[in-house]
Amino acid sequence: MRLNIVLVEPEIPANTGNISRTCSVIDAQLHLVHPLGFDISEKAVKRAGLDYWDELKLYEYQSFDEVRSKYPDGEFYFCTTKASNTYSRVKFPVDSDKDIFLVFGKETKGLPEELLRENMENCIRIPMKINKRSLNLSNSVAVVAYEVLRQNDFKNLEEKGHLHND
Repeated sequence: MRLNIVLVEPEIPANTGNISRTCSVIDAQLHLVHPLGFDISEKAVKRAGLDYWDELKLYEYQSFDEVRSKYPDGEFYFCTTKASNTYSRVKFPVDSDKDIFLVFGKETKGLPEELLRENMENCIRIPMKINKRSLNLSNSVAVVAYEVLRQNDFKNLEEKGHLHND
């Protein structure tokens, strides 16, 4: 299983920087769909990603259709507050060669409703209190990505921490 994070038209540079750092430490690929609300070289993006940029597998596209056509066999999950299915109820592919794509929309509007309607069976949400808009985008990415990794027993990730003197 290879994990991919797709951000469709992200607007806030610090969120994308934080997500790039998450992608780097969990060995996920990051796919950015234009237009972006910032220049990828902006200081805020780089600062949030710290020194992980050189390890990041980053791809850019002009449309979401471009992502879909490049990965026709990928399993796409659309993260939205409008879904009825929660991310924790999904059985993500385990021990497979499948590419899993977690797709997130822009901070102010989420994913286009037409895209959600076309993929309703693969729309997932994070539970939260009624009348709350959403979690921060970078937090949402981490929550769902780590569930995929948990279901795959954190394969290829370090399982044990170390003190500095060890």
